[in-house]
Amino acid sequence: MAKTVRSLVVLGDSTTVGVGDPVPGGWRGVGPLLAAAFADARYLNVSSTGARVASVRHEQLPKVLPSRPDAAVLLVGMNDTLRSDFDGRRLHVDLDAIVGALVAAGSAVVTVRFHDHSRVFRLPGALRRALRARIGELNEIIDAVVRRHGIGCVDLDLMAGAYAEETWAVDRLHPSELGHRRLAAAFAARLAEMGCEVPGEVSLVCTGGLRVTPLHHAGWLVFKGIPWLWRRGRDLLPYAATIMYRSWAGHPEPPRYVIRPSDDLDHAFE
Repeated sequence: MAKTVRSLVVLGDSTTVGVGDPVPGGWRGVGPLLAAAFADARYLNVSSTGARVASVRHEQLPKVLPSRPDAAVLLVGMNDTLRSDFDGRRLHVDLDAIVGALVAAGSAVVTVRFHDHSRVFRLPGALRRALRARIGELNEIIDAVVRRHGIGCVDLDLMAGAYAEETWAVDRLHPSELGHRRLAAAFAARLAEMGCEVPGEVSLVCTGGLRVTPLHHAGWLVFKGIPWLWRRGRDLLPYAATIMYRSWAGHPEPPRYVIRPSDDLDHAFE
């Protein structure tokens, strides 16, 4: 018998905040679209723009655990890949703690493994390679946590329309309304596979969002895109320079955090 979802929680960064799907008064996005398929469930979204894995663990998780949610959606990690203090070991411990605590509370948990974002947001060659390497390392960590706890996972690289232009908002960093709908539908499908009853459907028909014009694209590039690339580029540049030098000198890529079966992560719950 399918599990009735009486409470649904969403944790994560600006994607789960709804950025990219503008409606009058703010953002909508994947959370409300998914919650509509669970019309009788309590819905709580504690996501925050700019959130990293550590902030989800220490700031968002304590807000949802007391309610012992039946289902939880988690989307976080991309902001970590864009920072100079990226630490695979720390990410592994924090992500394992988040998922472990949700599972222990009785939640059916679904997360994501990330796509190659350099195919969506055009970056110079060295930055593209640096970002790909970071995302690859993050995905290995996510895979390990998914295996350990037996949770659901949406592979964004394989999601229908993942690299189609209409899936992405004007900033090429967040999903468009259609992208949010596709993501919500994928989350609903994974929750159903995990034995949750999904009473409703997530429609892929776009309605209600604000129309994005070429002027929006131009305005975003000038006022947001170039400043963002400058900020994140400075964070990634030392790592990208290391990759370039090692390639030129014939040395192997910079060492990555290697996940070993013997790694003891039980202290993550302390």
